[in-house]
Amino acid sequence: MRISVTGHMDINAATAKLVRAELDRLLAGVPDLVGVSCIARGADSVFADAVLAAGGKLEVVLPCRGYREAKVKPDHLEQFDRLLGMADTVREMPHEVAGRAAYEEANAVIVREADRLIAVWDGQPSQRGGTGTVVDLARAAGVVVEVVWPEGAGRGH
Repeated sequence: MRISVTGHMDINAATAKLVRAELDRLLAGVPDLVGVSCIARGADSVFADAVLAAGGKLEVVLPCRGYREAKVKPDHLEQFDRLLGMADTVREMPHEVAGRAAYEEANAVIVREADRLIAVWDGQPSQRGGTGTVVDLARAAGVVVEVVWPEGAGRGH
């Protein structure tokens, strides 16, 4: 089963623990689990770690060439590099810079590659290309969407 993720980057540490517990529950026992993630800070990386802990394979989608150098902040580098090194597949979108087109293409791949999409989402409308947009795109494509936002979850660091 191919499960993709979309979600907020700005979840706090307490929320990350709540989300991880819910992801562990949802991913337990999923046969032939393949997780598809951009491994951005927050929800994407929490999901990637949960996939690996469940014994699944990780496929990474990077929005552009040089994404690590251009967009990954120093406090996320260790986790990003670890996850990238554990990925079975890494796909880099053919964009030179991380901008709207690069993110939209990466989001399209995340949806297209999914049997199911997990959205770590507070349910609020988002700017174009944000979590809510990806949820809408998946639902329009007929992909089953499971929203994860445990009680007590919050955004911000």
